Amino acid sequence: MENNEILATVESLLGANRLRLRCMDGVVRMGRIPGSMKKKTWIREGDVVIVVPWEFQNEKADVIWKYTRPQVDWLERKGYLKG
Repeated sequence: MENNEILATVESLLGANRLRLRCMDGVVRMGRIPGSMKKKTWIREGDVVIVVPWEFQNEKADVIWKYTRPQVDWLERKGYLKG
């Protein structure tokens, strides 16, 4: 992972393109789905995503990527997803 990217699991959808994320560094963050992803990608509870925490508010983050099921299986086999 580069430029401060963190793996996270979607805990709950909060509406208005916001979600609660459980990040792999142990922090629960408020996530935001940017407009560029909103129409193309459907994000549900339990999905594994890559987020970039905001530099000025560490408890908030932008979602930049959603993994598919086979990719999540690979991440679990390689030990990237703990828990």
